[in-house]
This record gives sequence, C-alpha cells and structure tokens, in this order.
Amino acid sequence: MRVTKDLVAASATPIVLGILAEGDSYGYAILRRINDLSGGELDWTEGFLYPLLHRLERLGHVEAYWQAADGGRKRKYYRITEQGKAELAEQHRQWETVVDALKQIWLTNPGETFA
Repeated sequence: MRVTKDLVAASATPIVLGILAEGDSYGYAILRRINDLSGGELDWTEGFLYPLLHRLERLGHVEAYWQAADGGRKRKYYRITEQGKAELAEQHRQWETVVDALKQIWLTNPGETFA
C-alpha cells in the first residue's frame, strides 16, 4: 500500500507534534518513529521532515536546541511548546471529526468493499 501525498501532508503536523509530545527528539529519531508507527508504510525523507520542523518552529509549535550526542557530535533536538500542545489538541479534535465521518460512511455499507 502507498499512502498518497495528500494524506501524508494532511497528517504530518499532528504526527510530528504527537511524537514530540512523547518527548524531545531529533530528526533521524523522528523519522524512525514514524516508520515504526506505520509499520513501514510511511517512509518520510529528511527533505520532507526538516522543512516541516522549521515551519513548526516558525509558528511557535516547537523549539529547537543543540545537544551533544554520544561521541561528542551535536544534534539538533526539537521539543513541543505549550502553543504546540494546544495545536496538537486542536488537530486531534479535527482528526476525530474526520475519522468519525469516515467510520459512519464505511459502516453504512458493511457488506461492500471499497477496493
């Protein structure tokens, strides 16, 4: 299965904010977490993630800081802000509305396949 670009784009912000709500993280670890959560179906690239993180930072939803990793190399970590937590809660409400509507449509015709 391949998740469409539109669905990936629509879900990107709540996915990243949700991961950062679990705890601070850096780019590569965020990419691994997304891959793990989706069973490999969402295989984002750095070229997709970093512009998103920078946009979330500009919006005040996340903040970045540098920290030395094992071996002394510095990594840029991201943490969710209070504003980001409020945005995540709003995104959650919106996604629940969409999911509820889809469930109603799909459950209305239980014998039909949509493939």
